[in-house]
Amino acid sequence: MPDKADWSDKSERQYDQVKESERQMGKTDAEAEESAALTVNKEQARKGDAKEVVENE
Repeated sequence: MPDKADWSDKSERQYDQVKESERQMGKTDAEAEESAALTVNKEQARKGDAKEVVENE
């Protein structure tokens, strides 16, 4: 599970919604959590809310 300490309530809700949606599409818990975290972090970076954007190599 990602460190959600810096996430707003809205970001946490978005994470939970994306994770649940991914699970319903048949992804594993780990895959769903990763997709949800990437989605929230991408949205934060787009809005300028993220502290630092780290790209996955």
